Amino acid sequence: MNSLSDFVKTRRKEVNLTQEEFAERTGVALTVVRKIEQGKTNLNMDKVNLILSMFGHTLAAVPSKKLKSNNTIDL
Repeated sequence: MNSLSDFVKTRRKEVNLTQEEFAERTGVALTVVRKIEQGKTNLNMDKVNLILSMFGHTLAAVPSKKLKSNNTIDL
């Protein structure tokens, strides 16, 4: 299982982009990319989805009941 931060950092590096270039291409502020890659937890879901959409993914809310039974979510 990849964390969001690991997933974004790994995929960004695979496409050979700096954080600055990646932020520009996704249309988010550089600070957003940095916060995600640092594993910050207080993130705007719309901004996260702009970044994930570059890789064909989106993030959606998961009912807490489902989280308690599984406790992990793969990206």
